[in-house]
Amino acid sequence: MTTENQFHGSQDPSARSRLPAFLTKRNIVSDVVQGIIVGGVLAFITFQLIAHAYVAKVNGWTTMFDCGEPGNGLLMRGACANEFPGPINVPQEGMYWTTKVDGTGKQLSGQHDYIMHFSAGRLPPNHAFWSLTMGDARNHFVGNPINRYSVSDRSGLVPNTDGSVDIYIQNAAPAGRESNWLPAPTGNFLLWLRVYLPGAIILDGKYEVPPVVEAQ
Repeated sequence: MTTENQFHGSQDPSARSRLPAFLTKRNIVSDVVQGIIVGGVLAFITFQLIAHAYVAKVNGWTTMFDCGEPGNGLLMRGACANEFPGPINVPQEGMYWTTKVDGTGKQLSGQHDYIMHFSAGRLPPNHAFWSLTMGDARNHFVGNPINRYSVSDRSGLVPNTDGSVDIYIQNAAPAGRESNWLPAPTGNFLLWLRVYLPGAIILDGKYEVPPVVEAQ
């Protein structure tokens, strides 16, 4: 049975002494420091909530409209930078989508094989080009035997007989379909879809990027 002495003995009397004095004693300094910490945490949470309000998600893909516009406010610019780190163009010059999950919301992993199916005539409409880029969990290029880090409308993708296009996203080469293979790592990964000089259907928000589907 735990005695009163044992209970008090379990308290570390030096624990408080190891903390800075301004945190263990109530004073103006401690109040200011704690206020800054609490305020910073609340500001971060608030920003995350607001940023997600600008995000559009379809079929597991995340995108944002109006990123890169010169007149954007601080919150919009911050939200764009949070979702799409790095330089980005105005929508009329480039649109971006990214995903870490398949169409059902499961984490993308090289332990599985995936297919991205574009129906006939439904490749990303553009007046320049589009590309689908592979990144590992840290958003780094993925080394592979054919040195292919993305596929695009300039990759020589072979369509199916009905005019549709399948992109095979997996670690091992798909037999007989290497022309449409986007090599994946063995671990988790993410994808980026970029469309330059996008068509009106994209700018109007009417184009849906197809989901990444786990092959059965």
